Amino acid sequence: MTGVAYWLVKSEPESFSIDDLERVVVEHWDGVRNYAARNHLTAMKPGELAFFYHSSANPPGVAGICEVVREAYPDYSQFNPQSKYFDPRSSPNKPRWFMPDMRFVRKFPRLVPLAEIRETPGLADMQLVHFGRLSVQSVTEKEWEIICDLAHAGAERRR
Repeated sequence: MTGVAYWLVKSEPESFSIDDLERVVVEHWDGVRNYAARNHLTAMKPGELAFFYHSSANPPGVAGICEVVREAYPDYSQFNPQSKYFDPRSSPNKPRWFMPDMRFVRKFPRLVPLAEIRETPGLADMQLVHFGRLSVQSVTEKEWEIICDLAHAGAERRR
Protein backbone atom coordinates (compact mmCIF):
# COMPACT_ATOMS: atom_id res chain seq x y z
CA MET A 1 0.00 0.00 0.00
CA THR A 2 2.79 2.40 -0.84
CA GLY A 3 1.68 6.02 -1.06
CA VAL A 4 -1.21 5.47 1.33
CA ALA A 5 -1.05 7.36 4.59
CA TYR A 6 -1.80 5.69 7.90
CA TRP A 7 -3.02 7.45 11.00
CA LEU A 8 -3.75 7.04 14.69
CA VAL A 9 -6.76 8.78 16.21
CA LYS A 10 -7.37 8.91 19.94
CA SER A 11 -10.56 8.92 21.93
CA GLU A 12 -11.33 8.38 25.58
CA PRO A 13 -13.48 5.23 25.65
CA GLU A 14 -15.86 6.82 28.19
CA SER A 15 -16.62 9.52 25.60
CA PHE A 16 -16.48 7.49 22.37
CA SER A 17 -15.02 4.00 22.07
CA ILE A 18 -14.36 1.64 19.20
CA ASP A 19 -17.51 -0.20 20.31
CA ASP A 20 -19.46 3.05 19.82
CA LEU A 21 -18.01 3.44 16.33
CA GLU A 22 -18.90 -0.18 15.54
CA ARG A 23 -22.48 0.51 16.66
CA VAL A 24 -22.93 3.69 14.58
CA VAL A 25 -20.63 2.53 11.73
CA VAL A 26 -19.72 6.06 10.50
CA GLU A 27 -19.12 9.12 12.68
CA HIS A 28 -17.51 12.53 12.33
CA TRP A 29 -14.25 12.97 14.28
CA ASP A 30 -15.00 16.28 16.01
CA GLY A 31 -13.67 18.27 18.93
CA VAL A 32 -9.98 18.34 18.00
CA ARG A 33 -8.51 21.63 19.24
CA ASN A 34 -4.80 21.27 18.60
CA TYR A 35 -3.28 22.76 15.44
CA ALA A 36 -0.88 19.86 14.75
CA ALA A 37 -3.71 17.33 15.14
CA ARG A 38 -6.01 19.52 13.01
CA ASN A 39 -3.38 19.56 10.25
CA HIS A 40 -3.32 15.76 10.30
CA LEU A 41 -7.13 15.66 10.08
CA THR A 42 -7.13 17.94 7.04
CA ALA A 43 -4.43 15.80 5.37
CA MET A 44 -6.54 12.62 5.61
CA LYS A 45 -7.99 11.24 2.38
CA PRO A 46 -10.88 8.80 1.89
CA GLY A 47 -9.70 5.21 1.92
CA GLU A 48 -6.84 5.83 4.33
CA LEU A 49 -6.79 3.77 7.50
CA ALA A 50 -6.32 4.81 11.12
CA PHE A 51 -5.69 2.99 14.34
CA PHE A 52 -8.42 3.68 16.89
CA TYR A 53 -6.56 4.36 20.13
CA HIS A 54 -8.22 4.33 23.55
CA SER A 55 -6.62 7.11 25.59
CA SER A 56 -7.09 7.79 29.30
CA ALA A 57 -7.92 4.12 29.70
CA ASN A 58 -6.42 1.44 31.88
CA PRO A 59 -4.42 0.46 29.96
CA PRO A 60 -4.35 2.88 27.03
CA GLY A 61 -3.78 1.25 23.66
CA VAL A 62 -4.74 0.52 20.08
CA ALA A 63 -8.18 -1.11 19.99
CA GLY A 64 -8.77 -1.50 16.25
CA ILE A 65 -8.98 0.13 12.84
CA CYS A 66 -11.19 2.76 11.22
CA GLU A 67 -11.20 4.24 7.73
CA VAL A 68 -11.47 7.81 6.49
CA VAL A 69 -14.67 8.02 4.39
CA ARG A 70 -14.99 11.80 4.01
CA GLU A 71 -12.32 14.48 3.88
CA ALA A 72 -12.27 17.01 6.68
CA TYR A 73 -14.94 19.72 6.65
CA PRO A 74 -15.65 22.49 9.18
CA ASP A 75 -16.34 21.14 12.68
CA TYR A 76 -19.75 22.66 13.42
CA SER A 77 -19.20 22.54 17.20
CA GLN A 78 -16.78 25.47 16.91
CA PHE A 79 -19.72 27.74 16.02
CA ASN A 80 -22.05 26.63 18.83
CA PRO A 81 -21.74 28.77 22.00
CA GLN A 82 -23.32 25.91 24.00
CA SER A 83 -20.66 23.42 22.90
CA LYS A 84 -17.57 22.71 25.00
CA TYR A 85 -15.70 22.96 21.67
CA PHE A 86 -16.97 26.48 20.88
CA ASP A 87 -14.30 28.81 19.49
CA PRO A 88 -15.33 32.49 19.48
CA ARG A 89 -12.45 33.31 17.09
CA SER A 90 -13.84 30.96 14.47
CA SER A 91 -16.60 31.81 12.01
CA PRO A 92 -18.42 29.95 9.23
CA ASN A 93 -16.57 32.16 6.73
CA LYS A 94 -13.20 31.41 8.34
CA PRO A 95 -13.35 28.13 10.28
CA ARG A 96 -10.33 27.03 12.33
CA TRP A 97 -11.30 23.45 13.13
CA PHE A 98 -12.15 20.54 10.87
CA MET A 99 -13.38 16.97 11.13
CA PRO A 100 -13.36 14.00 8.76
CA ASP A 101 -15.86 11.15 8.82
CA MET A 102 -14.53 7.79 10.00
CA ARG A 103 -15.98 4.32 9.41
CA PHE A 104 -15.54 1.29 11.63
CA VAL A 105 -13.38 -1.39 10.01
CA ARG A 106 -12.57 -3.87 12.76
CA LYS A 107 -11.82 -4.32 16.39
CA PHE A 108 -8.56 -6.09 17.22
CA PRO A 109 -8.70 -9.48 18.95
CA ARG A 110 -6.93 -7.73 21.82
CA LEU A 111 -5.95 -4.19 22.78
CA VAL A 112 -2.30 -3.42 22.00
CA PRO A 113 -1.24 -1.51 25.12
CA LEU A 114 0.98 1.55 25.01
CA ALA A 115 3.50 -0.16 27.32
CA GLU A 116 3.93 -2.96 24.77
CA ILE A 117 4.25 -0.46 21.91
CA ARG A 118 7.04 1.33 23.81
CA GLU A 119 8.93 -1.94 24.28
CA THR A 120 8.55 -3.28 20.74
CA PRO A 121 11.51 -3.08 18.34
CA GLY A 122 10.69 -0.96 15.31
CA LEU A 123 8.33 1.36 17.19
CA ALA A 124 10.86 3.51 19.07
CA ASP A 125 10.44 6.39 16.61
CA MET A 126 6.64 6.23 16.51
CA GLN A 127 4.94 9.59 17.13
CA LEU A 128 2.83 7.91 19.82
CA VAL A 129 5.99 7.21 21.83
CA HIS A 130 7.40 10.74 21.46
CA PHE A 131 4.28 12.92 21.24
CA GLY A 132 1.92 10.94 23.43
CA ARG A 133 -0.59 13.73 24.02
CA LEU A 134 -1.22 14.50 20.34
CA SER A 135 -4.72 13.22 19.52
CA VAL A 136 -4.18 12.62 15.79
CA GLN A 137 -0.87 11.30 14.50
CA SER A 138 0.66 9.86 11.38
CA VAL A 139 1.85 6.26 11.36
CA THR A 140 4.43 4.76 9.00
CA GLU A 141 3.67 1.65 6.96
CA LYS A 142 6.26 -0.29 8.99
CA GLU A 143 4.67 0.84 12.29
CA TRP A 144 1.25 -0.09 10.92
CA GLU A 145 2.38 -3.61 10.07
CA ILE A 146 4.11 -4.15 13.43
CA ILE A 147 1.07 -3.06 15.46
CA CYS A 148 -1.30 -5.18 13.35
CA ASP A 149 1.03 -8.16 13.94
CA LEU A 150 1.09 -7.45 17.68
CA ALA A 151 -2.71 -7.32 17.85
CA HIS A 152 -3.05 -10.73 16.25
CA ALA A 153 0.06 -12.43 17.64
CA GLY A 154 -0.92 -11.54 21.19
CA ALA A 155 -4.35 -13.06 20.63
CA GLU A 156 -2.75 -16.25 19.29
CA ARG A 157 -0.51 -16.52 22.39
CA ARG A 158 -3.56 -16.35 24.66
CA ARG A 159 -5.33 -19.33 23.05
